[in-house]
Amino acid sequence: MISLSDVRVARENIVQVVNTTPILQSAQLSNICGNRVFLKAEHLQKTGAFKIRGAANKVKQVVEKGATFVTAASSGNHGQAVAYIANMLGIRATIVVPDDVIQSKLAAIQAYHGGIEKCGLTSSERLPRAEQLASEEGGVVIPPYDDPLIIAGQGTIGLELLDQLDEIDIVVVPIGGGGLISGILTAIKEIKPSVKIIGVEPEIANDTYMSLQNGAITSIPPTGTIADGLRATQPGSLTFPIVQHYVDDIVLVSEEQIKYAMRFVLERTKQLIEPSSAVTVAAAIYDKIGARQKNIVCVISGGNVDLSQLAKLV
Repeated sequence: MISLSDVRVARENIVQVVNTTPILQSAQLSNICGNRVFLKAEHLQKTGAFKIRGAANKVKQVVEKGATFVTAASSGNHGQAVAYIANMLGIRATIVVPDDVIQSKLAAIQAYHGGIEKCGLTSSERLPRAEQLASEEGGVVIPPYDDPLIIAGQGTIGLELLDQLDEIDIVVVPIGGGGLISGILTAIKEIKPSVKIIGVEPEIANDTYMSLQNGAITSIPPTGTIADGLRATQPGSLTFPIVQHYVDDIVLVSEEQIKYAMRFVLERTKQLIEPSSAVTVAAAIYDKIGARQKNIVCVISGGNVDLSQLAKLV
């Protein structure tokens, strides 16, 4: 498990790279939820998602150790982040993406001068290829979530939240592989353990929920949830123990609830967020959290939406 000091070191390491993202509010959202709801706007982060935090922390370290080439297996946001920071630091990056990668995310990786290789539909297919490329060219694989430096980088969101808001009762976080929530858990629970942290997964991508219920890492079949950033089939071996140790609850939301939350945020706040981000708003709207008159932060993890699919999503 990483420590609070790891997260603080990560913040110093990436401060020149990432943005301090704003806190947004919607009076209508708060009224509907019966709570004071804040949105931590990581969709306004560089590369359009929180992933740049962990990627910057990891890639900067491997470059300091002499790496000149990195690879990553990614459905989109992690790949964009790795390509961005590699380009910024002047090294090559190749991102192994699924055959059905969202075109807007593919274009963004290319805009950051990242190389592209398509491979299969699942992470179990992409990761070995990324490892093979790194081995062939003397490079380093940058994991999407199951790495101490990645987790610590994502945890800097927790430090920002405590700086930005004096009163927080609950933080609601999306769960894919678990890097985001495990980092935020480490940062917040070590400083202010009274703050509740609730994770959210799609009902049809509930691997961390099932793992927590079973008391051990549990795999699920590949899923087609619209929350494409949350399609992990099992939590990470490093992230899951942190979630087990700290998390207060994990709740599930349906595909229709995700769509409604995404549409609500677009209509009422004029912010375009990903379905993977909308799970936290869905949990608040549909009373999955079980709170009233509390200060709730919904982490909006990204905003990289395939515009060709927008009509279907909203």
